Amino acid sequence: MKKFATAVNCMDGRVQEPVIHYLKKNYGVHYVDLITEHGPDKILAENKEKFKLNSIKQRLEVSVRQHGSRVILMAGHEHCTGNPVNKKTHVAQILNSAATIRNWYPDLEILPVWIGEDWTIEVL
Repeated sequence: MKKFATAVNCMDGRVQEPVIHYLKKNYGVHYVDLITEHGPDKILAENKEKFKLNSIKQRLEVSVRQHGSRVILMAGHEHCTGNPVNKKTHVAQILNSAATIRNWYPDLEILPVWIGEDWTIEVL
């Protein structure tokens, strides 16, 4: 059986490959379901845009329930035009977002990460 992981990530094309590569290499998965928005760390952390928040949650449900994903990566990245804040703010938002996802899925591994200027993954 092929294994899945899930990434809640920015829609920015520059950050997709590093996330997919990281999850495949470090978690031995075959596929990565990508749930993308512009600035998803802000959306989940602020909990203001209910439509987008519910959309992310619905897509997570499909990945977890239908594909059996057991790890969810929550990412934010340098030079995000959808959430143009400094790294300190991003990190706080990523950790808050990961806590929200952990509340939804307490039995899964939730992995908060920062994607730096050189597109490398830093686990928070």
